[in-house]
Amino acid sequence: MVLLFATVLVNAQEVKTVSQISVSGEGKIKVIPDEAIIRVAVENSGKDASDVKKKNDEIVDSVLKVIKQNGLEAADYQTQSVNLYKNYDYNSKKHNYVANQTISIHLKDLSKYDKLMMDLVDSGINSIQGVEFKSSKLKEYETQARKKAMQDAKQKANDYVSVLVNQKIGRALMISDNSYTNYPRPVFSEFKTMALSDAGLSKETLAIGEIEIIANVSVTFNLE
Repeated sequence: MVLLFATVLVNAQEVKTVSQISVSGEGKIKVIPDEAIIRVAVENSGKDASDVKKKNDEIVDSVLKVIKQNGLEAADYQTQSVNLYKNYDYNSKKHNYVANQTISIHLKDLSKYDKLMMDLVDSGINSIQGVEFKSSKLKEYETQARKKAMQDAKQKANDYVSVLVNQKIGRALMISDNSYTNYPRPVFSEFKTMALSDAGLSKETLAIGEIEIIANVSVTFNLE
């Protein structure tokens, strides 16, 4: 998008025309993720609320121990939600109790992913609620993308003005940002407890893709 227009400024006894150009620019950075946010859950149901909660708590305790054994710091995992509620089963026409807990894990070393996930399954989790890939250098890459977007906008403005007589790009009068980041999100099938190796061959279970960081900017330049 390119707009060329003139603004008339009136200041007491002076009338001055200010020429401007508005352009858009884009900067794009693609990076390989090196971190992941993993959300897992434990859920149990039964007739007695106390028994259900006790069973769920025992499994959660095992899950937390497994996380620690895999070398994660205390700041890298957190309980997101804890629930205990009465539920009505329309098939059996009876009430039961359901206890569940969701845990978020910040994995900063993706080489540990396979072992951690299998250990979590063995410890008793019954739901993987999602994995979101991240970059530890996201802020740095966002800065690079913004700079590329501004350079793109300035180059476009120079390209258009280069064919005009006695005019060149001046200072920027207005900058508008509309940037975003695309995170890869894998699709999970039903998981089962399995060995990480079969006849000495390791299994590859994760396709991390790329994170796409896009900076979009609209800039209005003064024409000199």
